[in-house]
Amino acid sequence: MDYYPYSQFTRVWIPDPDEVWRAAEISRDYKEGEAVLHLQLEDETSLEYPVGPKAKPLPFLRNPDILVGENDLTALSYLHEPAVLHNLRVRFLESNHIYTYCGIVLVAINPYEQLQIYGEEVINAYSGQNMGDMDPHIFAVAEEAYKQMARDERNQSIIVSGESGAGKTVSAKYAMRFFATVGGSANDTNVEEKVLASSPIMEAIGNAKTTRNDNSSRFGKYIQIGFSRHYHIIGANMRTYLLEKSRVVFQAEDERNYHIFYQLCASASLPEFKDLSLTSAQDFTYTSLGENIFIEGVNDAEDFKKTREAFNLLGISDSSQISIFKVMASILHLGNIEIFSERDGESCHISKNDPHLQSFCRLLGVELQQMEHWLCHRKLSTTSETYVKNMSARQATNARDALAKHIYARMFDWIVEHINVALQTSSKQHSFIGVLDIYGFETFEVNSFEQFCINYANEKLQQQFNSHVFKLEQEEYMKEQIPWTLIDFYDNQPCIDLIEARLGILDLLDEECKVPKGTDQNWAQKLYKQHSSSAHFQKPRMSNTSFIIIHFADKVEYQCDGFLEKNRDTVYEEQINILKASQFQLVADLFHEKDDVPTSKSSRVSVRSAKSVPKVPNKEHRKTVGHQFRSSLHLLMETLNATTPHYVRCIKPNDDKEAFSFDSRRAVQQLRACGVLETIRISAAGYPSRWTYPDFFNRYRVLMKKSDMMSADKKQVCKSLLETLIKEPDMFQFGKTKIFFRAGQVAYLEKLRADKFRSACIKIQKTVRGWLQRVRYQKICRATIGLQRYGRGYLARRYAEFLRRTRAAVICQKQFRMVRERREYLRVRRAVVTIQAFSRGMFTRRVYWEFLLHHKAMIIQKNVRGWLQRRKFRRARDAAITIQCAFRRMRAKRQLKQLKIEARSAEHLKKLNTGMENKIVQLQRKMDDQSKELRAQNEQLQTVNVSLGSEVTKLQKELQVMRSQQEDGGRLHSLQDELQRLQEELQEAHGQRRTLEEEHGAEKLSLQQRVEELEKENSLLKSEKEEMNRRFVQQSKSSKEEPSSESLQQELDGERQRYQNLLKEFGRLEQRYDNLKEEVSLSKFHPGHRRNPSNQSSLESDSNYPSVSTSEVGDTEDSIQLVEDMGVEKAAMDISLFMKLQKRVRELEQERKRLQNAVDKMEELAKHKGPEPKSPTSDQQAADLIYSNLKRQELETENKKLKNDLNELRKTLADSSTNELQDGHTLLLSQLKAANEELDARKEEVLMLKTQLVSAAEQQERAERTETDSAAAGSLSSEQLDQDEAIREAKRLLEAQLQTQSRQHKDELEALHTQIELLKDDIEKKQEILNYTMSLSPEAQVEFSVQQEITRLTNDNLDLKELVEKLEKNERKLKKQLRIYMKKVQELEAAQAAAQNSRSRPELSRQVTVQRKEKDFEGMLEYNQEDEALLLKTLITDIRPSSVAATVPCLPAYILFMCIRHADYINDDRKVESLLTSTINAIKKVLKKNNDDFEMTSFWLANTSRLLHCLKQYSGDEAFMTQNSSKQNEHCLKNFDLAEYRVVLSDLSIQIYQQLIRVAEGIIQPMIVSAMLESESIPSLAGVKPMGYRNRSSSMDTDADGPSSYTLQALIRQLGQFHGTMRDHGLDPEIGGQVVRQLFHCINAVTLNNLLLRKDVCSWSTGMQLRYNTSQMEEWLRGNNLFQSKAAATLEPIIQAAQLLQVKKKTSQDAEAICCLCTALTTQQIVKILNLYTPLNEFEERVTVSFIRNIQNQLQERNDPPQLLVDTKQTFPVLFPYTPSALSLETLHIPAQLNLHFLVRV
Repeated sequence: MDYYPYSQFTRVWIPDPDEVWRAAEISRDYKEGEAVLHLQLEDETSLEYPVGPKAKPLPFLRNPDILVGENDLTALSYLHEPAVLHNLRVRFLESNHIYTYCGIVLVAINPYEQLQIYGEEVINAYSGQNMGDMDPHIFAVAEEAYKQMARDERNQSIIVSGESGAGKTVSAKYAMRFFATVGGSANDTNVEEKVLASSPIMEAIGNAKTTRNDNSSRFGKYIQIGFSRHYHIIGANMRTYLLEKSRVVFQAEDERNYHIFYQLCASASLPEFKDLSLTSAQDFTYTSLGENIFIEGVNDAEDFKKTREAFNLLGISDSSQISIFKVMASILHLGNIEIFSERDGESCHISKNDPHLQSFCRLLGVELQQMEHWLCHRKLSTTSETYVKNMSARQATNARDALAKHIYARMFDWIVEHINVALQTSSKQHSFIGVLDIYGFETFEVNSFEQFCINYANEKLQQQFNSHVFKLEQEEYMKEQIPWTLIDFYDNQPCIDLIEARLGILDLLDEECKVPKGTDQNWAQKLYKQHSSSAHFQKPRMSNTSFIIIHFADKVEYQCDGFLEKNRDTVYEEQINILKASQFQLVADLFHEKDDVPTSKSSRVSVRSAKSVPKVPNKEHRKTVGHQFRSSLHLLMETLNATTPHYVRCIKPNDDKEAFSFDSRRAVQQLRACGVLETIRISAAGYPSRWTYPDFFNRYRVLMKKSDMMSADKKQVCKSLLETLIKEPDMFQFGKTKIFFRAGQVAYLEKLRADKFRSACIKIQKTVRGWLQRVRYQKICRATIGLQRYGRGYLARRYAEFLRRTRAAVICQKQFRMVRERREYLRVRRAVVTIQAFSRGMFTRRVYWEFLLHHKAMIIQKNVRGWLQRRKFRRARDAAITIQCAFRRMRAKRQLKQLKIEARSAEHLKKLNTGMENKIVQLQRKMDDQSKELRAQNEQLQTVNVSLGSEVTKLQKELQVMRSQQEDGGRLHSLQDELQRLQEELQEAHGQRRTLEEEHGAEKLSLQQRVEELEKENSLLKSEKEEMNRRFVQQSKSSKEEPSSESLQQELDGERQRYQNLLKEFGRLEQRYDNLKEEVSLSKFHPGHRRNPSNQSSLESDSNYPSVSTSEVGDTEDSIQLVEDMGVEKAAMDISLFMKLQKRVRELEQERKRLQNAVDKMEELAKHKGPEPKSPTSDQQAADLIYSNLKRQELETENKKLKNDLNELRKTLADSSTNELQDGHTLLLSQLKAANEELDARKEEVLMLKTQLVSAAEQQERAERTETDSAAAGSLSSEQLDQDEAIREAKRLLEAQLQTQSRQHKDELEALHTQIELLKDDIEKKQEILNYTMSLSPEAQVEFSVQQEITRLTNDNLDLKELVEKLEKNERKLKKQLRIYMKKVQELEAAQAAAQNSRSRPELSRQVTVQRKEKDFEGMLEYNQEDEALLLKTLITDIRPSSVAATVPCLPAYILFMCIRHADYINDDRKVESLLTSTINAIKKVLKKNNDDFEMTSFWLANTSRLLHCLKQYSGDEAFMTQNSSKQNEHCLKNFDLAEYRVVLSDLSIQIYQQLIRVAEGIIQPMIVSAMLESESIPSLAGVKPMGYRNRSSSMDTDADGPSSYTLQALIRQLGQFHGTMRDHGLDPEIGGQVVRQLFHCINAVTLNNLLLRKDVCSWSTGMQLRYNTSQMEEWLRGNNLFQSKAAATLEPIIQAAQLLQVKKKTSQDAEAICCLCTALTTQQIVKILNLYTPLNEFEERVTVSFIRNIQNQLQERNDPPQLLVDTKQTFPVLFPYTPSALSLETLHIPAQLNLHFLVRV
């Protein structure tokens, strides 16, 4: 098939001086050899374009419209400059796309407008994606570099270049932000934040306003971001190049100095900057040369705050910052120093009183006189002498400016060095990614030394770029096994040699700088002489002080003036020495060289030369700027060559900084300069268009034969087709996986395809038109026959009408005559009848009127009587209603008042404990019985004392007899003296006791007075509180607006969402803590490409919610004392602190119980273990003494407890007393007081009993010893010692009582002080609340008062609940103590009976009590406490969902609840608490272990929610018992309220739900894009567009099979698997519906985000596929009865996006329809989809810009959020509805395979 491109209607590009390139169309076929090409321009003007070998070449061909606007310029069929420029222009202006690929280069056009395409959601969308899958973006390049670094283990570089104002700095900043987000640090060092914080600092000290850019970087920088082995950021390093120091002392018109100077001046009013002596920037020479110190839209003071924050974040101290700012301010003062010229013109001077010189010296800490001298003088050194020379004013000014530049450069380097120190880390760097932000090629009207260095650097970078592009092309051809032919590309090595080679421009410049009197003119002459023969060097015709270098981008003429001075960078040594001697360490360190070696202090001998030798200048000063720049550039190139480069070319669209304005001339100039066109040329020289075999087959199968399409070998079919269509074999090549085409061949194939479609369309049109004509002919024939039939019928009907009318006329005449006669007859007859009628009517009306009047009278009477009765009834009814309302209001007020009284007091506690009085009476009776027993025992003791007294008297008489017989009485006298001394001490102790009692009485009296004052103050506060409550109630009554149910539901959902987010955040922090602990133990390296650790919630640690049973609330005296001391309201206000303290109290209580058990065991051992038998009588007496001691101790302890309990009951009842029950309370208090007095008496009796028992025991022992010992003296001394010991014991008892009373007084005093402080705090808080309430609006006051009242009532209810539980606990304790007393009494009686029967038994016998057998209940499981771990291991840790699949769903939950029921039944609170706490922790550990297992997570979500429902269903609350059966109501919990555990289980269910969502989303997320957008659900619908992406091997999976793809059916099967698993596990359908809704939201968000970021899927066919896919998803919802779960509503945005791709997009009516249709899409999303819409065929039309503007205008009224992408992390608030179980617990069967044999069914 012959094809000649330059034929009629072919579109071409011709040069244009204004627009660079202009579109035209060939109007006449061109034949080879013709001199003129006939063209027609777009404005329909004709043009004869001359062509030929001597004239212009043939114009460039235009690409088909279907290829215009491609993401990759190399996808264009014709690759040349006009095609590239047009494609960029269309993308930038029509689609507002600023990024475009050009092979390996990302072209970024500065929009001069903030775009919402850099948010975190965009970063997440590009993270992990291949470079060709998404639209061009700087994030795609950054992700490509990050991915290659991780996969290839090779360092990467991103080279960002462009003109000033093209957006280089912003692009580099966004690239670093991507790395900081994706590769965030693994620990809490926040290195990524420090890397980002360096940007504001570098912008402040290195950026300035220029005529082209308001924030132009005046230096180049290369930032290396270091990564660890796990590819987390661990540090960074920055290198800078060629700072523009001349800007410090000079700025052109409408330009500014560096930002830091203006920021300091804007913040000069700050207190810490007073010493800088700064004023407005307009007052300083160095900041006012540009005549404009402001930038529109920039606040220098706010920017300075950001700069200081960045300094602080990087760890630079405040003192160092102040020193930096002093140096910067000194530069401004240095510029304002006035230098006056002397008369001779050869010298100058500075005024000593110059304030700026003084400020300069003061800020830098140098001597004023020396600086004043050396600013006007210089030192010259020769071989023989050194002398000082005066400088002229101009020379001094130049020297001053050079010093300012040098100071700023040193300060700049110091800051960069300290930034690098802050960004360094001790961890080893595994790899790095470098970001190079460097100036692009520059050419101005006057080009100097700076432009020369910049263009030199760009020459080096362009050489590296060319070689890299050439290398990639070669690798691509070799990989595809395509014959490699050498491609000629531009090599700029000769230009580089001209600059840097031996005797090059830089060498000659350095050589001229060494010449003492070298000048720029002499250097220029040397250049002309040395390089006049070079092809890249030219001498201007009209100048002898400039030269021209032919760079790769353009010719540039450089002015030689100033080259030598800028290259030398001369700074006088004397001025530097002054600065080195500064008193400020930072200033001195700035100018000390790094290679300066301090002299050794040990070297004391110095040798002086015979003659003075001039000081060798510093090494750094001997290096020229050109030499330094060349060295740093070589180092940079070595770094770049050792990395894999990625290129970003920034383009400045216009010089006016207008948003989305495109200047073609400026754009082409930059495209040529940045190497983009060179990339195009290299690509076009080979095979630029590349297709994979499947894509080629799908695109061009319309050109194949039917037999070829049926072949299975697609590759052979493609080869056969190309050999048939393209005759020249050199126009294409077959690779392993791709077909390579020369430039223009794809356009030719597209033309053939379009012709094929056109011919098919013509054939279809021909057939359709013929059918339409045949239909039209048949319609005409039928119409003609119909007309004829109707015409003939009309004539026949007209003749018949004539005949009918004739006959009708005859009939009419006949009838008229008849009527006339009959009318006359009737007239006469009517007259007669009328006369008769009137006469008869007159009589009849008379009768009728009589009846009518009578009837009306009856009606009137009836209505009047009815009205009267109705009025009477209405009045009665209204009165009744009014009375009822008043009565009900009165009763409601009384009830409300009663409720408030009950809420503020403990009155309702009495109702809950109505039997307490009877119990107290029983206790009192019991105490009376015990007191009687004690009296009997006292009588016995008195009897014993009498007998003992007689014996003592007898013994005393014997003692007197023995005294008279005793010869030595000295010892007796000493004992008597000791006895007398002890008696005196006892009297003294009694005196002290009386003194203490008096002091105690005085303190008590004062405290009583203080208590009375506090009570008065408290009553006043109560009255104020009641007044405030009354005012709040009135305000609440005045408010008529009530929130609607919808707003309340929204607020409820919001609160639930925030609560669940807090739970999720808690889980995330918990997981973060666990991960940090695990990382400490990890030492082995796991290679691979890792991302950030997922923010999964940890379920291992214990919940923060307290596990408190109702039996533990208020179970210790400490908690009661806390409530009594702090007050009910104060204690209720700090519930969280109370719960923590309560936990500690429980621990102490458990320890006390453990010790008590140990004591009981010891007592048991003591009872069962006796001493060795001495004699029957002594053994029995010892046993009796032991039992008496035990009984005494028990009685004393229990009496003390009873006293404390009764005191607490007395206080509680006294506080809760009211006027109505005052008499009953008084009676009860009197009884309690009597009981208390009786207890005190019993206590004293116990003490007396103790003393007597001890005395009796000792006397008995002495009696036995007397009988066996005959020594009277020993007996006498023993008796005396025993008496002394008894006195000491009594003394110790008295001291203990006094100390106890003293401690009680101190505790009471502290309690009163605490109560005073609490009352003061309460008063202050109430005053603050009152003030705050008064400041609010009336509506807000009502709302605030309601909230305060709700809070108060909640606290009161909680406090009262705690008091109720405490009273119940105390009641149970008293019952238990009574049982213990009864048991001990029985044991005592049994022991006494046994002692009487057999005196030889050494042990105390214990009476055996027979317990009553409890009634058996079904539906409970009993287990031993030691089997709890085995139970949890079997039911939770080791169970698998498959093992209980054939049983009742949620079987573990039912078994656990049946165990809880039994623990509740036996009233074992510790067992309930232990089982529930261990269950929750075990579930958390299982979920932690299986955090990626959907089946296990779903299983435990179902069981946890079922256990929660069981706790509700069987709690006994009426709200949860409505659907229970009678048997289920019998199974309710009897003793414990587990409401707090229900809260903990609810929170655990939320955490498991969130983990389930995370696991499910992780499974389906890789499937979404492939299933929803890429797979062909409708076969042969999607047409492949000629994309021709230059997808690099590093970016794409080039395996033959390619990456794994998923179909829609696979996604639906996965969703069905999720739903089936949840259904099989017995999860509530409502919860399953919420899971499906969340997954559908994820599908919608991921699909829509990819659609908004991918141009290749925004087409009509994709919309059809997407709509079909969403309909299949909706059908799946209907099939599984999930359509009511609101999951289908989450797909509405993607459904509307699919409809938007399919609807017509031309007219204004279409725009209105789109605006009405796309209600779920934001304005940005609609416009983005319209901009991305891409036709796949030439028959489809693009969306015009005017249509998009029309859409935007119509959508302006919407208040859509500015966010473009959908938040994929959004979670809906989960709600767990209460669903009771119909299963009866007694019918539950436990399978044998669970091995729960240790459970006993009860």
